[in-house]
Amino acid sequence: MGTTEPNLEQFFEEKKRVRNPLVPVGALMTAGVLTAGLISFRQGNSQLGQLLMRARVVVQGATVALMVGTAYYYGENPWKKSS
Repeated sequence: MGTTEPNLEQFFEEKKRVRNPLVPVGALMTAGVLTAGLISFRQGNSQLGQLLMRARVVVQGATVALMVGTAYYYGENPWKKSS
């Protein structure tokens, strides 16, 4: 192995956990919209249920984008050579 590869155990020990407070909010919103959509379907209002399921996809996608964006913003490339 080359000298540019870090020891994985050292990398994970040094890695700081970054938390984005909007990610749990997005997860709760996703769960809420999903629950409302399932309730609408059960009550026979399929048009509203379909609309809520589409909204769930949008909210869930935004939550995943927040997670990926946070990881990208705060992440470090361990294989990048230090100057």
